[in-house]
Amino acid sequence: MPIASINPATGEKLKEFSPFGDAEIEKRLSRAEKEFSKYRRTTFIERSELLHAATELLFQEKEKFAEIITMEMGKLFRDSVAEIEKCARGCRFYAENGARFLEEEPAQTDAAESYVEYQPLGPVLAIMPWNFPFWQVFRFAAPALMAGNIGLLKHASNVPQCAHAIEEIFCRAGFEEGTFQTLLIEPEQVEKLIVDPRVKAVTVTGSEKAGVAVASAAAREIKKSVLELGGSDAFIVMPSSDFDSALNTAVKARTINTGQSCIAAKRFIVADEIYERFLEQFIDRMRALKVGDPMDPETELGPLATEQILQGVHDQVQKTVAAGAKLLTGGNRIHGPGFFYEPTVLVDVPKDSPAYAQEVFGPVAAFFRVPDAHNAVELANDTTFGLGSSAWTKDREEQKLFASELDAGMVFINAMVASDPRLPFGGVKRSGFGRELGVAGIREFTNTKTIWIS
Repeated sequence: MPIASINPATGEKLKEFSPFGDAEIEKRLSRAEKEFSKYRRTTFIERSELLHAATELLFQEKEKFAEIITMEMGKLFRDSVAEIEKCARGCRFYAENGARFLEEEPAQTDAAESYVEYQPLGPVLAIMPWNFPFWQVFRFAAPALMAGNIGLLKHASNVPQCAHAIEEIFCRAGFEEGTFQTLLIEPEQVEKLIVDPRVKAVTVTGSEKAGVAVASAAAREIKKSVLELGGSDAFIVMPSSDFDSALNTAVKARTINTGQSCIAAKRFIVADEIYERFLEQFIDRMRALKVGDPMDPETELGPLATEQILQGVHDQVQKTVAAGAKLLTGGNRIHGPGFFYEPTVLVDVPKDSPAYAQEVFGPVAAFFRVPDAHNAVELANDTTFGLGSSAWTKDREEQKLFASELDAGMVFINAMVASDPRLPFGGVKRSGFGRELGVAGIREFTNTKTIWIS
């Protein structure tokens, strides 16, 4: 079955690719294994120079790469440019800090000499999503390559041109053929790769279902895996917060990337004292958003990435309303070409409904009211997910409470949840395990080796 690139703003098929057959997959796996035997022996200085070259290439051609993103998955063009710039900064961060993160660590023991060193594992399979089609890949690739590993990319089927472009960037930056390769394959071909002995570890960013399948296959082979899965992130607003700042950020946090982000705010938990005012102004802001062509600089909300995603979001909204929730605005597909959905707000959301229990990957906000911070924490934690939470308050005791008690991999106080190369990124509960970025991210795919010399 061909892998198709379709413009979400128009529904037009842009390009078609044939999935790799067994012979091509074998050729690329063999190339990766052979290249690792050489690349692992390169110095940190050599790897740093290659990543710096990738950094420059990304900055120089950011608009070219951004257009590929927008045409394939519908992100606003200005946000696509920002994504490419973030990839460049990620490469530069690891080029400048990777050697320090992986330097030998001496240990005081009874040995004449003892220390810990971090060695690369080998070819790592990265199963990546379409919603941040460059950044998700680069936040794996930059630390993995700096550590001396080899990258094998199985990208989402709707962004094949992004996948090809990323491989091209690493080749043009000077990485040897085989150091980073794209594998254009169907989902059913993935398990065969995971169990191949030449693949030493696997990382996946995607749905809970995908994470379960990948982690199960990797565990059977006793291979390291990192899972960055879904979220149903809470956005908590207390009376002492900066109201306007919280409101502005709330709308952005729900609609960034048309709501298609694992760390997008999805459940808005607002204190009684300000609930009605906050909800009313939030609805006004959502209704005022300009929906349209993602290449138009005036557009504020683009299309969803695929017809299937649009239908899935609509089904979740309809089932939530059928369960008893009230629809205050939106709730429908925008008729015409492309995969556009109205900005949507739901209240009185029942606990057993999709908008409460599931991740909604679109511009749909669910509102809840609480009497105080303790009730906000209880409601925020009442989910199977635990990726990131955002809490808005000037009260120092409330800030400490949220930082300590919110059950998530990341807590942002008076700020929107975001990824940053300088800090570890990941979740708890069914949002996955392991970490990307920061020191933790580069060490995930290394052998933490103890050396004891008597």
